[in-house]
Amino acid sequence: MHYISTRGAAPLLTFEEAMLTGLARDGGLYVPEIIPQLSPAEIAAFEGQPYEEVAYRVMRPFVGDSFGDTEFREIIDRAYAGFGHAARAPLVQLDQGHFLLELFHGPTLAFKDFAMQLIGQMFQTALGRRGDRVTIVGATSGDTGSAAIEAFRGLDNVDVFILYPHGRISEVQRRQMTTPTESNVHALAMDGDFDDCQARLKDMFNDFDFRDGVGLAGVNSINWGRVLAQVVYFFTSAVALGAPHRKVSFTVPTGNFGDIFAGYIAKRMGLPIDRLVVATNQNDILHRCLSGQGYHKGATQPSISPSMDIQVSSNFERALFDAYDRDGKAVAQLMEELKAGGFEVSQGAMQVLQSHYSSGAVSEDETSATIKTLLDTTGELLCPHSAVGVKVAGDRRVAGTPMITLATAHPAKFPDAVAAATGVHPPLPPRMADLYDRPERVTRVPNDLGALMDHIKGHRLT
Repeated sequence: MHYISTRGAAPLLTFEEAMLTGLARDGGLYVPEIIPQLSPAEIAAFEGQPYEEVAYRVMRPFVGDSFGDTEFREIIDRAYAGFGHAARAPLVQLDQGHFLLELFHGPTLAFKDFAMQLIGQMFQTALGRRGDRVTIVGATSGDTGSAAIEAFRGLDNVDVFILYPHGRISEVQRRQMTTPTESNVHALAMDGDFDDCQARLKDMFNDFDFRDGVGLAGVNSINWGRVLAQVVYFFTSAVALGAPHRKVSFTVPTGNFGDIFAGYIAKRMGLPIDRLVVATNQNDILHRCLSGQGYHKGATQPSISPSMDIQVSSNFERALFDAYDRDGKAVAQLMEELKAGGFEVSQGAMQVLQSHYSSGAVSEDETSATIKTLLDTTGELLCPHSAVGVKVAGDRRVAGTPMITLATAHPAKFPDAVAAATGVHPPLPPRMADLYDRPERVTRVPNDLGALMDHIKGHRLT
């Protein structure tokens, strides 16, 4: 199994190399050279299996020779041992034919834990074998950073620096990043918005002297290992509702397109997915693009669903790569145009995208109303991001095909928004009840590439 860049000018890598590298040296994102296929019989055999077993069977073909069979099973077992629900990703019925996939039972109460806990274990195993040490730098709109810090805190061979937009994430999200005491993890509150954080991260990867000097690695959703781990719960939830013998649709609240792209990979592997629905908040660039209006950046509008306050959706590049028939030069040209503000999608590529994805956008008022309505009618308390998904799913559901909406975070991560909508202040789980009492450790940094690189070089453990 080899991995290629979406921009077509980087060398082929193994799974381990692509995972440790993150962003390709030509600025592109790594994707599998071929998509492994699962037969209907193999998919049907997932029924009744533990989550870890399905994870092994789904991901194993992508890993190649990077990990041995027993080694990879042990990595998966360690990754999910700390989850707070035996099913790992349980389904809850909201209405006739509409189900909620709860992805918030991991250590940091967000879907990012499914990928990040696995990535942490794979990094530790691979780096220990190599005798190497890396510096992980990540950018977060809220949940990726806390999941990364939780996954790598105290591990050997890794220093972690997470950039987050100062003042633009929830207090719980911030405290999950700033309260760990391990000396190998660092929270950096950067001036600007998430797109600024993401841009500086990419700038660091494109400065090869810095990249090579600190052993730079990335665990943002640009990392293929992140996407791969998320493919698994599309299979487990669909099989629970009758796949492969019936089609299932998914609605995914998303800003960076990684989670919905994982659903696309599941579909390409053979899972009978009818529709993949992109749900966005008022920062609706993905919805506008998929509606045929081109991909044109605007000003990011802060919202009560801050993890989706994004204009430059990194993983959309992977979708474009396939839509343009894997033409790396075409994708590289689009990304150049994006630097100037945006681009138009060709008619043929748009037809490909619309054959796999549909979309919807939700206002702030609609998000709050959905949180209240779901609590009143089902007793289910949603975070704002999950509410965006539920609202779009309700508008896009088709009779006869089950719809699964991904609940991406626990409501306690966004207590102010939930309380404003419902009057209910969602409590943190007992294991996290003292979060507001823990001392914080954070560094305020400017939106300046040189200052960021100097800070990182000066605060690594080795």
